[in-house]
Amino acid sequence: MLENPPLEAEYDLVIVGSGGGSMAAALVAKDLGKSVVILEKLDQVGGSTSFSGGVWWVPNNSLLKQAGIHDSFEKSREYFNSVVTYEGPGVTPERRDAFLKAAPRMMDYLIGKGMKVRRPTDDWPDYYDDRPGGLPEGRSVMPQAFDINTLGEWKNHLAIYPPMHGLPIGADEFTTLFTVKRTWAGKMRALKFARKMMVNKLLGRSWATNGGAIQGRMLQIALRAGVPIHRNMPVKDFVLEDGRVAGVVVDQDGSQVTVRAREGVIVNVGGFSRNEAFRKKVTDGPVDANWTSANPGDTGEVIEAMMGLGAATDCLDTAWWVLTSRNLDGSWPEGTTDATGTLRPFMHHTDLSLPHLMMVDRNGKRFADEAGAYMEIGERMFQRNRETSGKAIPAFTILDQQNRKDYPWGPFPPGVTPKSWIESGYMKKADTLEELAAMCGIDAEGLKAEVERFNGFCRTGVDEDYGRGSRAFDLCHGDPSVKPNGSLGTVEKAPFYAVAMYPGDVGTAGGVVADEYARVVRDDGTPIEGLYAVGNSTASVFGRCYPGAGASIGASFTFGMVAAYHALGSDQLESFIS
Repeated sequence: MLENPPLEAEYDLVIVGSGGGSMAAALVAKDLGKSVVILEKLDQVGGSTSFSGGVWWVPNNSLLKQAGIHDSFEKSREYFNSVVTYEGPGVTPERRDAFLKAAPRMMDYLIGKGMKVRRPTDDWPDYYDDRPGGLPEGRSVMPQAFDINTLGEWKNHLAIYPPMHGLPIGADEFTTLFTVKRTWAGKMRALKFARKMMVNKLLGRSWATNGGAIQGRMLQIALRAGVPIHRNMPVKDFVLEDGRVAGVVVDQDGSQVTVRAREGVIVNVGGFSRNEAFRKKVTDGPVDANWTSANPGDTGEVIEAMMGLGAATDCLDTAWWVLTSRNLDGSWPEGTTDATGTLRPFMHHTDLSLPHLMMVDRNGKRFADEAGAYMEIGERMFQRNRETSGKAIPAFTILDQQNRKDYPWGPFPPGVTPKSWIESGYMKKADTLEELAAMCGIDAEGLKAEVERFNGFCRTGVDEDYGRGSRAFDLCHGDPSVKPNGSLGTVEKAPFYAVAMYPGDVGTAGGVVADEYARVVRDDGTPIEGLYAVGNSTASVFGRCYPGAGASIGASFTFGMVAAYHALGSDQLESFIS
């Protein structure tokens, strides 16, 4: 049923935003016999989770045990401590341990509610699997595909990242598909993909994978549990009584309506990727709201309202960076605008992991492991931009004919380079590196020297500067047919190509500071009573690091449940986080 019960004046728990953590929190409230409501400002529900690659990062999860892969709280804490080196108010030992203890219980809870999950088809290693406690098999969990037709009238109100709509293939399966021109595994994956497309069409299924699969099934579970979800209802302000958040003021069909919360308000509204003015104020470097691939509701006004209540903030200048590209003149290339005229910037993490390319600043120097963790690449881009007085944004990916012959770029399949990319200047093409450097404003001698050095690494298989291909994570996105290192391929076959790279993102990673119970706190560490925040609305528990695929989603679901247990005074809280 699409229709909800009428909006009531008061609930035990009010949840703002409809991302994954929201629905998990609402299910806890229902289990506890409490009244709850989810308020979503957009017409479509699902939030940032729906637009994501659809992965939870869950240390010590039960699927690992079933597969015979050893993990433990102690091992996952060792890994966390080895990669999360940022020191800030959102990264505390108490918050770390609450996440690591509760995350596997969160996943088992969802499975018990009917969530269908699987381990990645191909191993999806922790992003720093070579660090102490790292797992080369990975701690990531994927949703099984979900037929959104089973949602009935709600089908059209589920947010799904449009380029992925209807594709019956998980984010974990694309890398092998990308080697279709070079490996038998790639060819078999392409046949599997084509067969699924045909079967789904014959059976009339509308298949969602990735984030759409998570949120499609979560929506189904929440609706069956009787969770009221009200769309088109943006929150305009908080109700404050005696220093406690006691509800929210919403815009309901043009009227200001107060919705009271007896026990607490949980904010899970995503970040502020699309709020360019705010981002420019808090970011040390050039940003552009057009570079983001975050969901349309990622505008941050509720975060600013929490700041108005005295909420502490941290890491406002960082994001879940996934580099994008466009022409130097600001124009966007063929393939970035969908049938509705909406801009969908390319996301290049997997492209950058493939052989026969490298990324440099305007001095012609590399500054990161191109196949490494995408958030780190973005952080390094900003760092290099500061060090070089603005010569790393944009940076440039340098490719050769070997790459363009065999591999994808953006949404186009392996070996396809649209003529318009060359004609528009988006992808610059030259017969020599000197010519290419002149077209891009790169120091020619610096580029030639760096290419020569990089090619030497490709021949030995050892990247002495940034360790590209030294981790299982790097290699899982490479080409195993390239030897001796499937992540490294020489840049030596003319013609050469270059593309300007910018710090795109899939959401911001900073926000208000929350404690281990997901309570929003002030600068002095005292909680704002009645106010909780989870997901991208908060400063990440991982600081300025992304430890593995689905880390932000895993944390959002986990702390959503923690917030609900705490707000509703449940005695189940301690067993959940300890």
